[in-house]
Amino acid sequence: MRPPVTPKERSTPEPTPARDGATTPGSTPETASQSSSPTSSESSSPAPEPVSDLSDLSPVRPGRGALSWPGLPLLAALALWAYAVRHTDVSRLDDYGLVTALHPTFWAGLAVLTAGFWCTVRDPRRPGAWAAAYVLGLLVMERATQAVLYPTPLYAWAWKHDAVIDHLLTAGGLQTADQVGDMAVYDQWPGFFAAQAALVRLLGVESSAMYMAWWPLVSSLMLLLPLLVIYRTFTEDRRLIWTAVWLFYVANWVGQDYFSPQSVAYALHVGVLAVVLRRFGRSTGRGRPRQAVWTVVITLLITAIVISHQLTPGMLVVCLVALCLSRRYRDWVPVVTTVVIFLAWCLTAALPFLSAAMPDMIRSVGDVGANVETGYGATPTGTGAIATSWAARLLSGSVLLLAAVGVLRQRVLRHRARPLLLIAAAPLPMFAASSYGSEMIFRVLLFMLPGAAFFAAAAILPKVRTLAADAAAQETGDRRNAPVAVRRRAGTWIPLAALLGGTLAFVPAYSGKDRINYFPPQEVALVRQLFDQAPEGSLVVAANRNYPLAYDSYGSVEHYWFLDDARSHVDRIVRDPAATLASDMAGVERPARAYFLLTQGQLANSEMNGQLTREQLERIEESVAASPRFRLVAQNGAGRLYVLEQAGGAER
Repeated sequence: MRPPVTPKERSTPEPTPARDGATTPGSTPETASQSSSPTSSESSSPAPEPVSDLSDLSPVRPGRGALSWPGLPLLAALALWAYAVRHTDVSRLDDYGLVTALHPTFWAGLAVLTAGFWCTVRDPRRPGAWAAAYVLGLLVMERATQAVLYPTPLYAWAWKHDAVIDHLLTAGGLQTADQVGDMAVYDQWPGFFAAQAALVRLLGVESSAMYMAWWPLVSSLMLLLPLLVIYRTFTEDRRLIWTAVWLFYVANWVGQDYFSPQSVAYALHVGVLAVVLRRFGRSTGRGRPRQAVWTVVITLLITAIVISHQLTPGMLVVCLVALCLSRRYRDWVPVVTTVVIFLAWCLTAALPFLSAAMPDMIRSVGDVGANVETGYGATPTGTGAIATSWAARLLSGSVLLLAAVGVLRQRVLRHRARPLLLIAAAPLPMFAASSYGSEMIFRVLLFMLPGAAFFAAAAILPKVRTLAADAAAQETGDRRNAPVAVRRRAGTWIPLAALLGGTLAFVPAYSGKDRINYFPPQEVALVRQLFDQAPEGSLVVAANRNYPLAYDSYGSVEHYWFLDDARSHVDRIVRDPAATLASDMAGVERPARAYFLLTQGQLANSEMNGQLTREQLERIEESVAASPRFRLVAQNGAGRLYVLEQAGGAER
């Protein structure tokens, strides 16, 4: 009989291929294992106790079939998804958005994909390429579905960013507040827009609207590599790495992956963290020349972040400062670099905006209650809106709860991956800094996700053990836990249920407001007709800004969204719509015109976010239609456009 395996023997696993990250050329498994430990480099700390991998799940049967069968569920899931998108009708969305519109085979495909992923990833001997294929399948099903189903891009803010790019191409440069008003803030953070303008010219397309529907998939793919680098810094277990990646994507329902500066700045933020965690720790063993190269790399990434987005540099600073609380990452070069570049930009290019906004920013500091509350017009109304809002909350709460369980349960990971724990907690103080337009709570969640997803994955995987503890248990015959068969069944089905629940909950959390965010081709055509005929200096009045091309020609056309006004004035419009609106629009002089636009997207946004009911908005539109002061100039199934008759005769 072979004698019991000693801790020394078990701390030397069999080499695995270099592509899986266990060993590299010129190194042994022992040295690779030691170099991956966050604490092994600290001279003041004892050498860390060797840690076993998460390999107490039943192994797969050996053989060629065992290596290739994961492709069957993956192909089946994608086939079900393809069938679903061909048989889904999005012409009439209800308050549940895409949830009730999807063909049932979509849900079946998502369930098959999740089950196939879990059964594939839970065995460490399967090639890591299968886990990657499943994650890519997840991104296709959850991020590309809308691009395939909807004939026009989603989300009014994406259309707004398209207008900024178009204006940059037309104007040929940046402009001041005297020229474009409040929209000059985009010229003070032009990084994303300048890059997209160059891309439009490079691709030879008419505008970024030609490809922005696919941006959620593109921006999600941009996050994959830095996430893998971060997680592989703290573990070589492929199950933990890929499960963390999966949970990150299904928990990222916040919607900041759309065509926006935030999507790119966030990917760059995660990229900076990946470089710092991988190359700036004390155990990296890098010389000064190599460290200088990585300093240049993060400087370029930080610069791109700073010139593209207002909030992300602040989040990056707090994360880097939090890392300095760990002895392994007590390197102030990344922090100082970020702060210097950030301050330099704020005191030069961004100074006009900050000078005007600084009083309000100072007043909001410390007012946590006001910073996290939603304002008027941001409260979900109706069964569908409330249900999908709660789905998002429960999804986020479940992932954070799992992360807390993982921290408490995985004592070894809590020690080895402490920097990820610090990164997850670092954004929390930002609640006290600003409301960020009532969105700070969502942004904090977004920046917590890389660390939270890692520990959430650790919660549903087998408990990490030290090798010495394993050997002691073997020698003493300590088996006080549940029988092996029971543990294996629980270790398979309970995590799968948690993974499946989160994956399915992503759909209502992410797509539950598509009735607001989707603009049918008729609505796009109506608004385009408006801006094609509006002379320079014209005014467009609408209920809110939730319609496509809302900011088109913002350099020459003014906008007024009356639901953004004081509630007293909104009530006055509701009581006497035509007379009040005519008075608001009367200051426009010829040849400019004043237009009143009411579309399907405005109705959906007002109704589902608790502004005005459909009946109230329809009474406003009926009053305008009946008034001799207004004339109907265009209409279709998605809305109507009126023009205010100017003094001195009717318009032709």
